[in-house]
Amino acid sequence: MSTFEEFGLPKSVQKAIDELGYTTPTPIQEKSFPVIMSGRDMMGIAQTGTGKTLAYLLPLLKLYKFSHSHIPKILILVPTRELVVQVTEEVEKLTQYMSVRTLGIYGGVNINTQKTAVYQGIDILVGTPGRVMDLALDNVVRFDETTKLVIDEFDEMLNLGFRVQLTSILAMMRPKRQNILFSATMTDDVDAVLNDYFDFPQEVSLAASGTPIEKISQSSYPVANFNTKINLLKHLLKDESMSRVLIFVNNKKHADLIFEGIEEDFGHEFGLIHSNKSQNYRLNTMAEFQLGNLRGIITTDVMARGLDISDITHVINFEMPETPETYIHRIGRTGRADKTGNAISFFTPKEEERKIEAEVLMNREIEVVDFPEHVEISDKLIGSEKSRQPVKFLLKKPKLEGDGAFQEKAKKNQKVNLGGPSKTKKKTHGSVNRNLLKTQSQKRKGKK
Repeated sequence: MSTFEEFGLPKSVQKAIDELGYTTPTPIQEKSFPVIMSGRDMMGIAQTGTGKTLAYLLPLLKLYKFSHSHIPKILILVPTRELVVQVTEEVEKLTQYMSVRTLGIYGGVNINTQKTAVYQGIDILVGTPGRVMDLALDNVVRFDETTKLVIDEFDEMLNLGFRVQLTSILAMMRPKRQNILFSATMTDDVDAVLNDYFDFPQEVSLAASGTPIEKISQSSYPVANFNTKINLLKHLLKDESMSRVLIFVNNKKHADLIFEGIEEDFGHEFGLIHSNKSQNYRLNTMAEFQLGNLRGIITTDVMARGLDISDITHVINFEMPETPETYIHRIGRTGRADKTGNAISFFTPKEEERKIEAEVLMNREIEVVDFPEHVEISDKLIGSEKSRQPVKFLLKKPKLEGDGAFQEKAKKNQKVNLGGPSKTKKKTHGSVNRNLLKTQSQKRKGKK
């Protein structure tokens, strides 16, 4: 088993690693180090929780050379604001004994403040594609001396719709650079960008895409509906061994409903994170969770990728995700750093197919646990569960009952024209017109 000392890192970086308590590199760190050191483009396939951040930072810091220039030498692109904060903090920890200026930028905050920070000079820039492109188009961020580009969580960036921003940034950069890309899955879209912008990248794969982390115990409960899931969740949370919990849900509306459902019993123990929450709120909630002031977080998949949250004991899939790959990313939040983890999933009959798809991807069955007898099965459905009437049925006219003014008017409008009065009316109208014309003709003749 190798150690970080075998990497031959600069003394300043090694000192920082020692102080952080890192001793043994992970497999992806061992495999990536010589490839990145060679200067070749690299395509890394690795799941969440494998140590990807250090896998690219350590060799890049060993290759780094001091420069008086204020233009970034290393650009690191990540998909979310939270990941920008996390990676920036990691760089700052590793470079605390180096003369390196690091800046993290993302949308949702005052761009002028970020412009001022850029003008003060940067060596390593970490950012989301949208904000980096905004500053590059304003000619605030320049890439004249950027020789290293890292794109982390690349497949997730494409899922979030950043393709245009990514390709625009790639087109702005100098052709002679080293590209380092990490992705949890290999898709056709990832392939397309590799072919267009990378120079014969060497693939470094930790495991086949979709392989789960073996240290995670996986189980599932068949549940009737959403509100019954709430009852089951409250029952499970009585277990004190669930000390650090992430609860994943498919959309922010359902996240709010879950929080409301457990608020009376556990509200003070849980935070809530989704895209409707402000950036400061989200960052503060994460900080409180990291400090141990919160027992868990209810969130959408905004947190399923890349974020380094330590010591998660349980991941609960309140809803089965829409894609099996997302299931892998979610459960990858637990069972990290040589620790065991637990993943519990709730599935309704409609979600059973999604569970099967995840099992096929992993080539492993998820244990099904009997629903606890003493947990109440609710018959109350939420809006998305109620059967919707077909459009054809909705267009039918309602039956009219009662003697109200509206009903009387409706009945009047429903009268069927049998051709009587209306035809007579038309006849009379036509007869009057003909008599009028006849009178006018006689008058003209009399005048003559």
